Amino acid sequence: MRGRGGKGVGMAAPTVEPVGERAEDGAASAAESALSEDPFGLDLAFREKVVPLFRFLHDRYWRVDVTGIENVPASGAGLLVSNHSGALPFDGAMVCAAVELRRERRVRFLYDRFVLNVPPVASFYDKVGGAVAARENAVRLLGRDELVLMFPEGVSGVAKSFGDRYRLRAFSAGFARLALALDVPIIPVAVVGAEEIYPLLGRAESVGRVLGMPYVPLTPFFPLLGLLGALPLPTKWSIRFGKPIRLRVQEGEARPQRARVDAVNVRRKIQAMVTRLKRRRQSVFFG
Repeated sequence: MRGRGGKGVGMAAPTVEPVGERAEDGAASAAESALSEDPFGLDLAFREKVVPLFRFLHDRYWRVDVTGIENVPASGAGLLVSNHSGALPFDGAMVCAAVELRRERRVRFLYDRFVLNVPPVASFYDKVGGAVAARENAVRLLGRDELVLMFPEGVSGVAKSFGDRYRLRAFSAGFARLALALDVPIIPVAVVGAEEIYPLLGRAESVGRVLGMPYVPLTPFFPLLGLLGALPLPTKWSIRFGKPIRLRVQEGEARPQRARVDAVNVRRKIQAMVTRLKRRRQSVFFG
């Protein structure tokens, strides 16, 4: 046999570990492994590979101007609640990129269940940090002290016509129920610039159903110019993170009613933030 230095030894006494300590170490390792494994398929190696693309879109293509980033908690669970726009969900990618680049925190996001009908897209979303929009998934992520991005307008947000841009649709109250139940802060987010990347002229809903989607967007360039027409326009973006909001139920008040009222109030807050950002910009394509 050989010792650590490579020298021969005649005999080596076996190392004996107390059974109790070995069992405790094994239990600790199992617990650490359970915590490190992501339940939704987040692939950190894959995510690192696509980060440069989203950084390019953030820094160079859409030149995103970010304010209020200090309002995003440095640690702990939180709900990022944003307006939704742009026909395709690039706004979610840019909100995630803004937080990661400036706050060094990973953001998880919830996506609509219809995406499961397009397996390659669903797989991509899962690998970069997404999860199907369901209460149990949101609870699980928040329980892991994650920041979770939600779009309470849902599909109707990205499906707004060009004439209705920046007019927020009604908010689902699910995010407010989560915030009340788990006592986590809501960080309101306003995004301006995404509405013009695909000026939505119409929706091909019948084609969308064939593809397993709510609709296929019709823009001045798509499908007229084919894949070239699917390129988003290089508009100038602004993202504003508002001050955290803590929701509370008053004594004797029903929680479902409180959640509906809070959802309306948060929507009004974000609408006001969006309107201010829109008024401040000089043009669609420049600062």
